[in-house]
Amino acid sequence: MERWRGRVALVTGASVGIGAAIAVELVRLSMKVVGCARDVGKIQKLAAECQSASHPGVLVPFKCDLTKEVEILSMFAAIKNQHKGVDVCINNAGLAQPEPLLNGKSSRWKNMMDVNVLALSMCAREAYQSMKERNVDDGHIININSLGGHHVYPIPDLHFYMATKFAVTALTEGLRQELRAEKTHIRATSLSPGFVDTEFVSRLHSNEPEKVAAMYREFKPLEPKDIASAVTYVLSAPPHVQVGNINFEAV
Repeated sequence: MERWRGRVALVTGASVGIGAAIAVELVRLSMKVVGCARDVGKIQKLAAECQSASHPGVLVPFKCDLTKEVEILSMFAAIKNQHKGVDVCINNAGLAQPEPLLNGKSSRWKNMMDVNVLALSMCAREAYQSMKERNVDDGHIININSLGGHHVYPIPDLHFYMATKFAVTALTEGLRQELRAEKTHIRATSLSPGFVDTEFVSRLHSNEPEKVAAMYREFKPLEPKDIASAVTYVLSAPPHVQVGNINFEAV
């Protein structure tokens, strides 16, 4: 991770769970991390904790609603003005809502598409453009995917969510192919964890605590720090090594 010391990483959805764990770990490893979320107060608290722990990097909170392109573009403009640009883009923000295909609400399907697919694509695009204009040829775009982006599990509440994650699988491979065609050494990686111990399940089934309890009885979860470790693993790979996808779950 030495070559990333002092360089800039953007982590979306950095207020809780996986995003928070990734942001703190990168700050611990001396990176300048712009952490964005709608609830910027939680990121401000994380930033203070990083400072109290004397981590050598810095966490910069940024309020951004990823469903609005104008806010995404404003965020990248601010990063350019204040930090020159993005060297690492970690598309972690994701949303799941229990809306089956047979009777789900269109508005919620659209919301999942806006965050999981469109915002991810916009951030990847803007990160690449930031790297290109500064002649950064060793940048990295990491998409936090899911095992549900590779296999359709018989969980009706998650079928549309899984469709958005299948899109992330296709988008990451398409991104990798386009980067290769540009003859750049900027890398693209998809990280696909299984069940992770975050607020994800409790938010998904906020009115059905018995479903949440059943999930934890049936599946052993990964910890957010496990995904943070996977991020540092792919960032630590030699510049000539392309780690395309990692699927992982707890055992």
